[in-house]
Amino acid sequence: MRRNQGLAVATTAALAAMLLFGGTSMSEAQDGGRRIDARTVPVPAAASQALRESIAAPVPVPVSADGGGLPETDDEWAAFAAAADAAAGQGVDAAAEQLGLTLERGEVEGVAVHRVTPNEVDPAHADHLFLYVHGGGYVFGGGDASVQEALFIASRARIPVLSIDYRMPPAHPFPAAVEDVVTVYRHVLAQRPARSLALGGTSAGGGLTLAAVHRFLALGLDVPGALYAGTPWADLTKTSDTLFTNEAVDRVLLTYDGLLRAAAELYADGHDLKDPLLSPVYGDFAGFPPTYLVTGTRDMLLSDTARTHRKLRAAGAVADLNVYEGVSHADYLLVPESPESQEVYAELNAFLLRHLE
Repeated sequence: MRRNQGLAVATTAALAAMLLFGGTSMSEAQDGGRRIDARTVPVPAAASQALRESIAAPVPVPVSADGGGLPETDDEWAAFAAAADAAAGQGVDAAAEQLGLTLERGEVEGVAVHRVTPNEVDPAHADHLFLYVHGGGYVFGGGDASVQEALFIASRARIPVLSIDYRMPPAHPFPAAVEDVVTVYRHVLAQRPARSLALGGTSAGGGLTLAAVHRFLALGLDVPGALYAGTPWADLTKTSDTLFTNEAVDRVLLTYDGLLRAAAELYADGHDLKDPLLSPVYGDFAGFPPTYLVTGTRDMLLSDTARTHRKLRAAGAVADLNVYEGVSHADYLLVPESPESQEVYAELNAFLLRHLE
């Protein structure tokens, strides 16, 4: 009887495999992985029209997967990043004015910052401040380019934002970025309670947010009232599952090999990539504040986000994981007119209102 039951289970499993993979050539690799032949992934029908149109557009590929076209020297990296940041930072003053914001450039204890203040702050956020940490692979996104998402957060949540323009390689590799966030946080913490503060950002900004909180806890500092980890780059190694399963499906990151790997190595500057201040998913999440996480089904950092969520939950932290259909890495930021983008920032605001004091 047991033998027949085992045969039935095996037959059912085989039938399921035939039904699931009948249209795809798949074989077992020697290491137990699966090799799947090239296939066409259609534009997701359940995504919004705005997102579908953006996905259907041609994808620019500035750097090849094998690293061809990447800078080789520090001077070349600096020039490469400066050109990208200059292009990305154009028009931020006009954008701020159009969004009903005041934008001021300054410094906090030597760290460059941008203060973004809504002309009409939500009374519920009158005593709150959002500390924003920009993305860009720890190499890009400096200067005026650092405030793009800060403008969205300030305008859509009507909350004051202090955007931290942290130092980056090649001139300032790890741990300069973490140190700058700690410097600004200590300064602000001396002026207002931690529970009135939110800290967060997207991609490398999300990863740096998590790393900074590891450092806050190690220093005995009170942690912020809430965190925002938008598709956080929480593991700089090529480990997470969706770095493989969503490779080339993610129209933003495309692949880990090439620019992402080079940025990780440039930022780490020879340090162990599994150091929790570089790859925060390997740290201890005990004591972390409530955290709002966002990713998408096409995001190569979906697994980084999911792993971070599980670490937070295992540590007893409040963690709100939001996964959007058809969204590649940071699409909610890149397609701001989409319903997905509107929902991300509306739910982020609701999360802040629940947890900030």
